[in-house]
Amino acid sequence: MEPSTAAAARAPRLDLRLGLILVGLGIVAALGAGVLAPGDPADLGPAGAALTPPGATHLLGTDVLGRDVLARLIHGARASLIVGWASMILATLLGTAVGLAAGLGPRWLQRLLTAVVDLFLAFPAVYLVLLLVAFSRPSLLLLVAVLTLSGWMHVARLVRVEALALRDREFVLAARGLGLGTWTVAVRHVLPNLLPTVLVAAALRVGQAILMESFLSFLGLGPQEPLVTWGGMIAQGRAHLLDGWWLTAFPGVAIALTVLAYNLVADGLRTRLVPGGAAEEVAGASR
Repeated sequence: MEPSTAAAARAPRLDLRLGLILVGLGIVAALGAGVLAPGDPADLGPAGAALTPPGATHLLGTDVLGRDVLARLIHGARASLIVGWASMILATLLGTAVGLAAGLGPRWLQRLLTAVVDLFLAFPAVYLVLLLVAFSRPSLLLLVAVLTLSGWMHVARLVRVEALALRDREFVLAARGLGLGTWTVAVRHVLPNLLPTVLVAAALRVGQAILMESFLSFLGLGPQEPLVTWGGMIAQGRAHLLDGWWLTAFPGVAIALTVLAYNLVADGLRTRLVPGGAAEEVAGASR
C-alpha cells in the first residue's frame, strides 16, 4: 500500500477515535458532575468574587454572581446530553419505523407516509421548533419532545430509500415466499442491513439536537434556572463580552467541541460501515 493510501485509510480511524474520546469525556462530565463539581451550581458565590477572570482559584473564572464557570459548565453537560441522546433515540426509533413502513408496506401506506414526511420537511426545522416551544412552558421534557418531532423525518426518508433498494433483493423475496409478514421481514431481514446507516444518522442527530438546544436556551426558550445549560450561560454572559469574555467563550467552545465530536464519530462510522454511494445519501439526508 502506498504511503498516501495508507494515510487516507488511517484518517477515518483517527477521526473516529478522536470523536469517541471527546464523546466519552462529555459523558463522564455529565454522569460525574456531582463528584467533579460538588455543590449546587445555582448557589451564589462568595462576596467580591463576581467576574473573576480565569486563574488558579477559578480555572475558568466566575460569572456575575460569583459562581464558578467550570462547575456550571460541567453541570451544563447534563442538560445538553440528556436532550441530545433522548431526542436522538426517540427520533431514530420513530423515523426507522415510519421509513420501514413507507418502504415495505402496501402502496397506499407508502404514499400516505411519504406525503406526511414531505409535509413535515416543508417547514424549516427552526421555525417548527420555535412555534411549538412558544406555546408551552419551557422545560427539558418539552425540548426533547420538540426536537424529536422535528428530527424524525430525515431518518424516515433515509430508511425508506434504503428499504426500497432492499425490498427486491433475493433474501427479502425468499422471506416473503416463506409466508413471513411484512413487519417480520422488515425487522429480521431488512433492518439488520440498515443498522450501519441508521447508526450514522443517529450520531449526526445527537450533534444537531445539542446545537438546537443551545440555540433555544440562548433565546430563553430552553430549560430555565436553576437548571444549567450551555446556551443559557452564553445568554447570561452576552452583556459582558468586554469585561467577562470567558462567560461566553468557554460554553461556546464546549458546544463546538461536543458537536464536532459527534460529527467525527458519524464520519468515522460512515466511512467504515456504509458503502460509498449510501454514505453520500446519509450525509445528504441528514442535513
